[in-house]
Amino acid sequence: MIKETDNPWKTLDIEKVYDNPWITVTHENVITPGGTDGIYGKVHFKNLAVGVIPLDEDYNTWIVGQYRYTLEEYSWEIPEGGCPGEEEALASAKRELEEETGISATKWTTVINLTTSNSVTDERAVCYVAQELSFGKSHPEDTEQLKVRKLPFDELVEMTLKGEITDAMSVSTIFKVKIMIDKGLL
Repeated sequence: MIKETDNPWKTLDIEKVYDNPWITVTHENVITPGGTDGIYGKVHFKNLAVGVIPLDEDYNTWIVGQYRYTLEEYSWEIPEGGCPGEEEALASAKRELEEETGISATKWTTVINLTTSNSVTDERAVCYVAQELSFGKSHPEDTEQLKVRKLPFDELVEMTLKGEITDAMSVSTIFKVKIMIDKGLL
């Protein structure tokens, strides 16, 4: 009997075709679960992705807008970033929230752990809700030209329902936080 944890794939060889400080891309020759020869291209992410929904006592939140080079379009998202392997995820989330929005928080709740696109990448993410907020000055990285927007959380949910928010981490975290609020968990 096949167990859910059994790997039906067989890796024959792996060739690294690209490498930079954030990702490694490999070309892999495999035997598929059906027993045929196949190939797989895989993107390995060297950092854990982190995301944050800041939420004040009146259920207002803050999102960031930026032009996403890969998509060639502007994107509204929850504050997000990368967690280097040596850093704890929550510490990275706190750093990213402050860098991108100038917001810090004393109460943090893990909302969701997810894989972002598991058919081609091994990227994993953890997202939080930050509460009991205080405000300072943002200091984004030089690769970021961000616009910070404050809005009621319900308006953010509506933007997501209308397809105005499409980033996978943002969408999943927004809907999970909405459920948590509705159930009285936040």
